Amino acid sequence: MFKAFANIFKIPELRTKLLFTFGMLAIYRIGYWIPLPGVDQQAIADLTRNISTNTDSAAANAVSMVAMMSGGSLSNATVFGLGIMPYITAAIIFQLLGSAIPRIKEIQQEGPTGQQKIQEWTRYATLGVALLQSFFYLQLMYRQSIIEVSWMGNPMWWIMAVGVLTAGAMFLMWLGEQIDRHGIGSGASLIITASILTGIPGALNTLRQSFDQSNPDSIHVSGLLILFAGFVTVTAGAVLLTVAQRRVPIQQAKHMRGRLQVGGQKSYLPLRVNHAGVMPIIFASALMTIPSVLFEQLGTLAATSDSWFSSIVGFINRSFSPATVAFPYVLAYIVLVFFFSYFWITVQFSPEDISKQLRDSGSFIPGLRPGPRTAEYIDTVMSRITYCGAGILAVMAILPSIVAAGFNIPFLVTQFLGGTGLLIVVSVTLDFIQRIEAALMMRNYGGFLSGEDTNAKKRIRGPRG
Repeated sequence: MFKAFANIFKIPELRTKLLFTFGMLAIYRIGYWIPLPGVDQQAIADLTRNISTNTDSAAANAVSMVAMMSGGSLSNATVFGLGIMPYITAAIIFQLLGSAIPRIKEIQQEGPTGQQKIQEWTRYATLGVALLQSFFYLQLMYRQSIIEVSWMGNPMWWIMAVGVLTAGAMFLMWLGEQIDRHGIGSGASLIITASILTGIPGALNTLRQSFDQSNPDSIHVSGLLILFAGFVTVTAGAVLLTVAQRRVPIQQAKHMRGRLQVGGQKSYLPLRVNHAGVMPIIFASALMTIPSVLFEQLGTLAATSDSWFSSIVGFINRSFSPATVAFPYVLAYIVLVFFFSYFWITVQFSPEDISKQLRDSGSFIPGLRPGPRTAEYIDTVMSRITYCGAGILAVMAILPSIVAAGFNIPFLVTQFLGGTGLLIVVSVTLDFIQRIEAALMMRNYGGFLSGEDTNAKKRIRGPRG
């Protein structure tokens, strides 16, 4: 491994890309702590601390989920408070529109020109989404009396605050695009990963403070062992989901070129077991947060009365609370993960296009005629392996809630050390390492996975002759 790190710095181009990526991430972390003018930072810190203290509340889980998924934070009003989420939201919108509107799908298939046009529209959509989110974000702070009194009624401050939050989101979008263009890896994914990694020390500190052998309601050694086992299990499952493939054999047709017979090679079509990545968990977590927060608020309002309505609301609140891990909550979460897994491959995966590409390249699946029969077979295989991938995703998604409820571990800790956050970190890290590996192998250097320096072998062998 140390030799692989040394090989990275032997290649000037790869070294420059790596340092550029880390430099962009450092700029993101610096802007993360620049406060928004006119906001009482102490008040918002106290409010967030009070919410986070009640780790069983849906509001605390929602705040932590937003911070983890966006790369921003609701706990401190900064110029990067919205994070990268406006850009991700706009990109997802155009991906969904591409499957619903034929004209947008045609533009997406026009090659680099079409992709550039879609990217331009995504930037404009990001601006609109950021303006809306920044306005609602400031309204939330206004209702909690977090904004300083001298600025509450000043319209110029509102214009300035909305502009600063929007500019911060657009700047993060620009940072992600610069990493995509001049660095290594996906810029938006690396920003979210950096946000998750910086939250892990806080989760470890919360875990340390919650450890008390003498208190039956605190974390014990058994809880720590279960948490460690969950960490190892989720990490292994994330690696398995990221690299697992179903290899469909492909035969290239033979044809004559002059007097020579070419073609006939055998290869395979790799179909990922988890084609949707972490998107099903992100969508399912976001949707499950809405009813938990809503019913918690209704339960608080109905608790003052002894009517039948109060009993029903209390039962629904307990059934959909992440802290209780009741059967309705678990069942709804699993169903949503499966639904979004299949929905994502329906939107992003096209067996007809793959069948057409195989036919145009003179390749075919043995035993199947090119065309609709091949597309039907690929769709069947993809549906079956997606079922397995969605099942593993569902286990990973629900594991933090089960561990938190069964072993008195705060949900905010299990969320960072297992489940969605860890799955994102492992997936993005593997993609990052694979890109570095590909760059090293192109120049005949040993990488993290190959472990063999082909340049050294050439030097040992010497020239043939």
